[in-house]
Amino acid sequence: MIKNSWALTLRLVLMLFILYTAFVSNTAAQATAMESGRKPVVVELFTSEGCSTCPPADALLQKLEEEQPVPGAEIVALEEHVDYWDHDGWSDPYDSPAWTQRQMVYKELFRTNEVYTPQMVVDGQTQFVGSDERKALLAIDQAARRAQPGVTLTPGEMDPKGSQRFSVSVEKLVGNTPGDVVLVWLAVTESGLQSSVNRGENAGRVLHHSATVRSLHKIGVASTGAGPVSFTGTPDVKIESRWNREKLRAIVFIQEKKSGKILGGASAKIP
Repeated sequence: MIKNSWALTLRLVLMLFILYTAFVSNTAAQATAMESGRKPVVVELFTSEGCSTCPPADALLQKLEEEQPVPGAEIVALEEHVDYWDHDGWSDPYDSPAWTQRQMVYKELFRTNEVYTPQMVVDGQTQFVGSDERKALLAIDQAARRAQPGVTLTPGEMDPKGSQRFSVSVEKLVGNTPGDVVLVWLAVTESGLQSSVNRGENAGRVLHHSATVRSLHKIGVASTGAGPVSFTGTPDVKIESRWNREKLRAIVFIQEKKSGKILGGASAKIP
């Protein structure tokens, strides 16, 4: 009788455990489904360690990326350090003339009088002073309401020479401008970087950075045809040994060449 009672109790415990596991799994699946409902919104910040008004914008970008405060939006951050501040006593260790050139392209697209820092650009469509949180939240919310094609990014294997392979796929384009060319870009960012600045406008400050762009390359052109897939590719990216692999993310986004409008994107941690 006692054995039967223990057996019954054991079966009851097992049943409760199975029900609990199913409940937790279902809840996790629902959470994942909710997260996948967020639309990627690419937020670029043009900044420099030589600029005294840039640290608040750097902090805002980090806040946006970490807190993800806009419902329905997955904020994908790109912190791009320009090089035209280097003449003022401090050479930014993370800058690149390529990021300056990218900002110059936006200058022409937005018809601004000059390039400036800090400048924030949301989905290639809206620009404003990079420390303006109100404008940032509004622009991100508006961008997340637009239709987007599905974009997938899957990190693959790294070869012995340090090149990381990725698989990229873009569904049929939506919301694109007829006659415009849609470029496919792949970026690698590194978070957790910092500098102790001893010269220039930020002398004596320790500056912290998030999603600093380490590389950015055009990997192809999306087709504007009627097929279900507009682009597939397996690009390789060189991962430099000085980069902290644990802090790296890969980001793919598709952008119209003439208008600058970013139509969609995806991001993934590099394993």
